[in-house]
Amino acid sequence: MSEECTHNCSSCASNCSERTQERIDFREKPHELSNIKKVIGVVSGKGGVGKSLVTSMLAVLARRDGYRTAILDADITGPSIPKSFGLHEKASGSELGLYPVETKTGISVMSLNLLTDNETDPVIWRGPIIAGAVKQFWTDVIWGDVDFMFIDMPPGTGDVPLTVFQSIPVDGLIIVASPQELVGMIVEKAINMAQMMQIPVLGLVENMSYVTCPDCGKEYYVFGESHIDAIAEKFGISTIAKLPIDPKLAAACDSGTIESFAGNWLDNIIKLTENEQM
Repeated sequence: MSEECTHNCSSCASNCSERTQERIDFREKPHELSNIKKVIGVVSGKGGVGKSLVTSMLAVLARRDGYRTAILDADITGPSIPKSFGLHEKASGSELGLYPVETKTGISVMSLNLLTDNETDPVIWRGPIIAGAVKQFWTDVIWGDVDFMFIDMPPGTGDVPLTVFQSIPVDGLIIVASPQELVGMIVEKAINMAQMMQIPVLGLVENMSYVTCPDCGKEYYVFGESHIDAIAEKFGISTIAKLPIDPKLAAACDSGTIESFAGNWLDNIIKLTENEQM
């Protein structure tokens, strides 16, 4: 028995000899017309570290490799995926369910911004309603045949991530961070939550890791020394990636042209997800 045991086995991820009841399986089935092979969650311990950027880039890379790819935007109150792909049309539906919107290269996307009247309409909902909306994106959307679904998670370790981890069969997580030491501590919280929910961490991505001088090509670590290698070693995570501060990436997101980005920073991350039990 753990020293921190609360004697509430229903919410505990430990497999100890004192367990008094089996974990309840809360996982929901996707829409009957959906066939989703692999689900990858993209998470961060805090906001503003580029989680949606990494989600978009991973989906683009998977699509370039010929996979049928989808993005479920679970960041209900701060959806940014549609803007990155230049999506302005609204999602449609029928008596069968909702249909995702396709990007120029054929990536299926569902986001709350594709359902509201105006892109700038705020979502003033309480946690349970937000979590319910995310669950409906899984159960009510007709995704069709999907090889890779990437879920853009809201930041933190609160109600919505917990709902996703319990309701959707997530195969693995990519954790995004920035170089600051405080964020390193927050990253460990995200890793610990993944371990508690028994979801493997496939890799770590450090965004805004460095900036490359356009004249001499030298890399400058403007936010201080990187801590991602030490965190990866501490938790036995072998795959990492470092994204630079690149104005071209920011411009691509702002103009809705992320599908045209050029760069090999995430190649090792996407290769790992592709090789994981497809």
